[in-house]
Amino acid sequence: MSPSGDAAVVCVLDDHAPRQWEDAVVTSGERFPSASFLRFWRAGAVSGMGTYVTLFALQVLVITTLDGSESDVGWVNSARFLPFLVFGLIVGALVDGRRRLPIMIVTDLAQAALLLAIPLLWWLGWLSLPSLIVIVLGYGTASVVNAAATMSFLPRLVERQHLLPAHARIDGADAVAATAGPGAGALLVWAVGAPLVFLVDSLTYLYSALTLRRIAFEEPAPRTGVTVRRLLADVGEGARWAYGGSGLRTLAIWTHVWFAGNAILGVVLALYVLRTLHLTTFHLGAIGTAGGLGAVVGASITTWVGRRLGTGRTIIVCRLIEALGVLVLVLAGHGMTKAATIAVLVVGQVLWGLAMGMSNAHETSYRQLVTPDELQARTNTTLRSLNRAVMVIVAPLAGTLAGTWGIRPTLGLAGVIFALTAVGLGASSVRHVRARET
Repeated sequence: MSPSGDAAVVCVLDDHAPRQWEDAVVTSGERFPSASFLRFWRAGAVSGMGTYVTLFALQVLVITTLDGSESDVGWVNSARFLPFLVFGLIVGALVDGRRRLPIMIVTDLAQAALLLAIPLLWWLGWLSLPSLIVIVLGYGTASVVNAAATMSFLPRLVERQHLLPAHARIDGADAVAATAGPGAGALLVWAVGAPLVFLVDSLTYLYSALTLRRIAFEEPAPRTGVTVRRLLADVGEGARWAYGGSGLRTLAIWTHVWFAGNAILGVVLALYVLRTLHLTTFHLGAIGTAGGLGAVVGASITTWVGRRLGTGRTIIVCRLIEALGVLVLVLAGHGMTKAATIAVLVVGQVLWGLAMGMSNAHETSYRQLVTPDELQARTNTTLRSLNRAVMVIVAPLAGTLAGTWGIRPTLGLAGVIFALTAVGLGASSVRHVRARET
């Protein structure tokens, strides 16, 4: 406890951090969770469910409805993240100068409208891979703006010492969505077909927008008189902070490497289950649900684990668990019955989900703890944009590699990359990073 009796957070950074952040202690008597945070949390939880259903339905739509190839799956996945590469850095600078809550509402409505276009085009007989990619590009653009506003709004909404528990709650909801989303997606695909699933998904974004409108929060006045030169200077300032004086550089670089593995996994997992192992979309949904259950467990123990291992070591352990989970996935189907194959896939996905559920809250809260409010959006979108840029480049390559080298070996490559990330972080000063309550 701090001398005033309030909970305090001490953030200890790596060796490259500026001295003024090495003992960043913040205190406040604000009650947590507040009513405004709970509305923010509910909006994100429901739209998050829509996101997971969308991601599941999108893969099935390409593979089954449009009879897409491995490369087609890669291109659609790449289109999801291309807007981060094209607009991400500029979006961060723009959002930092504006009220963030209205941006969140407008982009939720935009995502709802874009998802509605998929069943409409299908009903008209106009849905094709090129038209789907155009919609996905629009959806991704709205998503990058929404993510920049959402990530930078949270540190305004809650006090800094509440960021870790806030992210733990958000990750818990995300884990539940990850658990229910694939199963709900599989059920909806079975009931109404992949194209009509997006009609349901759009309603979750509409709910989010209406819920966010109920948040009563006074944000700082928007910045005026922004010129192109000033905007470019703001972009540069965000990049210099993210890779320079903040002490985030090492973690950021290895996270970029991690996203290469994640891009491969995102492209080949559905292909692996449906084509290599010859299972059904129901099995794919059930396996995804198992990963979500692992994430629920991970999110529920993340604070406990972090207190014992520290922020850096928790992230490193999670990377090792992810590599193990992918190795288990690769072993599925070798001389096994169908039931045994499904069981092995479930174990692999549970390990993957467990690691994801544990790691995200520590990475995000650490980044936000060391970043001033005026740099939050730029820092978040700079890092997220480059992460997604990796996915834009790697996803099509993964599809091509899966088509030529084989789906199973390509899946194994993802595991190798996760293991390499763990080794790289373990050999750096990140292992000493600790954001702890005192």
